[in-house]
Amino acid sequence: MVHCGYVLFRKYGNFIDNLRVFTKGGSGGMGYPRLGGEGGKGGDVWVVAHKKITLKQLKDRYPQKRFVAGGGTNSRINALKGSKGKDCEIPVPVGISVTDENGKIIGELNKEEDRLLVAEGGLGGKLLTNFLPLKGQKRVIRLDLKLIADVGLVGFPNAGKSSLLSQISHAKPEIADYAFTTLKPELGKIMYHDFKQISVADLPGLIEGAHMNKGMGHKFLKHIERTRQLLFVVDISGFQLSSKTKYRTAFETIILLTKELELYKEELQMKPALLAVNKMDLPNAQDKFHELISQLQNPKALLHLFEKNMIPEKTVTFQHIIPISAITGEGIEELKNCIRKSLDEHARQENEAYHKKQLLNLGISDTVSYSEPTLNRAVTSSKKDVI
Repeated sequence: MVHCGYVLFRKYGNFIDNLRVFTKGGSGGMGYPRLGGEGGKGGDVWVVAHKKITLKQLKDRYPQKRFVAGGGTNSRINALKGSKGKDCEIPVPVGISVTDENGKIIGELNKEEDRLLVAEGGLGGKLLTNFLPLKGQKRVIRLDLKLIADVGLVGFPNAGKSSLLSQISHAKPEIADYAFTTLKPELGKIMYHDFKQISVADLPGLIEGAHMNKGMGHKFLKHIERTRQLLFVVDISGFQLSSKTKYRTAFETIILLTKELELYKEELQMKPALLAVNKMDLPNAQDKFHELISQLQNPKALLHLFEKNMIPEKTVTFQHIIPISAITGEGIEELKNCIRKSLDEHARQENEAYHKKQLLNLGISDTVSYSEPTLNRAVTSSKKDVI
């Protein structure tokens, strides 16, 4: 039997998702007034996206967190036009949002080799500047990791998220019978037989009231924003944080998780979502699973049983619901296949939406360009059809 894939689970002890750095463009070179020579422009500072780097590695490699570009060369008799200073590149992971000190977004780097200019070099001395060079731009910028993984695991403490990852990996993350086993995001990768890789983030356990910053609160929800899709993990037997808190069934757990996401940011409910129903090895699990499926088919019929402040505006529609057991391995292969199918489908839809937008923009551009004679509009339309 050929396995569809397996997970290599890497544990990051000190996960860093934002970093503040100083940047400075190079100064321009001196001009040569007597012969009208121009000094070279100072080098620029660029932020460049790379796949094989993390913000922690960047911080370790450059502990001073200072990035200064080279200065332009001076104009001289044997080289009246000075050379440009050497550019400085800051290597960052894909999925970085760059902001200035005031929180204004400078730009985002969403794919490998994306580049963003953050500090421009000063002009070299020339007639316009009385042959005196200008200094480079100084800027303190903040690097925020926008996307940390393809899939984010969502669940209350003890739903079995860490157990699930240990089942499909060769590593042994800390697992215990108390809440909040995972206090920082744990990143792993599912690697399929055709070398396709899907990154998974096991995020800190969510609790009721997280949107109000209880427990891990906003830190957890901020990480959820940075995943392409959500994988809800619930315990088929329900959940109770402590003896002082109310017991919740699996269905109630899903409704409460949905409400917490909604209260933090409604857009989170727009993400594609899957549901893994864990601990199917427990007694009466099959009966409870069939009951859960029935409840999820018509959730609105049961919402009157909840307190008003617990009811979400919109319930989540799961693309796949997979019964699993992290103990016996039941449903693990199917789960991996469903994760991949869902991501592939989402990517296809994104591509289609992008192409439609491009065509729409092209149509608007043509309408604006040829808005005068009717004849020109007809000719344009004909050209477009040929293309």
